[in-house]
Amino acid sequence: IGKLKSGTKNLITDVSGVKVGHVTLNEERVKTGVTAILPHGGNIFKEKVMSASYVLNGFGKSMGLIQIDELGTIETPIIMTNTLSVGTAATALVKYMLQQNDDIGTTTGTVNCIITECNDGSLNDIRGLHVKEEHIIQAISDCSDVFEEGCVGSGTGMTCLGVKGGIGSSSRVIKLDNKEYTVGAIVMSNFGMNGDLMVSGEKIGARISKIEENEKDKGSIIIIIATDIPLNERQLKREAKRSAIG
Repeated sequence: IGKLKSGTKNLITDVSGVKVGHVTLNEERVKTGVTAILPHGGNIFKEKVMSASYVLNGFGKSMGLIQIDELGTIETPIIMTNTLSVGTAATALVKYMLQQNDDIGTTTGTVNCIITECNDGSLNDIRGLHVKEEHIIQAISDCSDVFEEGCVGSGTGMTCLGVKGGIGSSSRVIKLDNKEYTVGAIVMSNFGMNGDLMVSGEKIGARISKIEENEKDKGSIIIIIATDIPLNERQLKREAKRSAIG
C-alpha cells in the first residue's frame, strides 16, 4: 500500500459523511447492478459540495459532468451502473431529488443528476435493461459507511485485465500543516487486455487468462475520489487528472 497509512476501514467512507450502497442483480445471464455514493448525509441539493471531473481518453455516456465542470459542485448522489441503464438511473434520481426538494423546478432551477457507467455487456444481458428505477432508490437507501467490494452493485458484470472486474475502494491518511486529512477512492473497473494482470510486480495474467493474438486494450474505469482536504474546484480538477496514474 505504499508509504501512506490507510484509513480505519480502508474505504472511501473513511472520509467523514461519505456513504456507499449497492443493489446487485446476479442470476443466470443477468449480471449487473447499481452502486450509489452519497457525498454527505444531509440534503445534497441544498448543501452542495465542491467538485471537478476529468475524462481521460473517454467517450462514455455518463451524465452531469458538464455542469460539474461549469459550476464546480455536486448536488445529487452519484450513481454507477451499466451503459444502457443511464437513462433509467437519471429518471429515478430526478424523482428522488424532487421528492426530497419541493423547490426544484419552481423557486429554483432544475437539478443536475450525476450518473456514471461502464459496459458490462460481455457478461451481462445488457439489452435486457434489467436495472429498474426502484433499484436506484434502493441503492441510495442502503448507503452505509461499510459496504462490500468486488462482484457487487454496478461492478457485478465488469471484467478487468482478462479476469473479473468490479468495485474496489481504499483510503489514505496524509498530513498537511500538522493536520491529518483523508483521501478515499472507489472504482468500477472494466478495462485492459488479457494477460496484463500484475500482482506484487509479477505478471501473472498470462498464467490465468487466455491470450488472443492482436487483442486490443479496451474498456473503461470510473474513479470517484473524496477528500476532507479544503480544496477548491481548480485543485480538485488537478486531483481528478492524476487519479489515472493510480
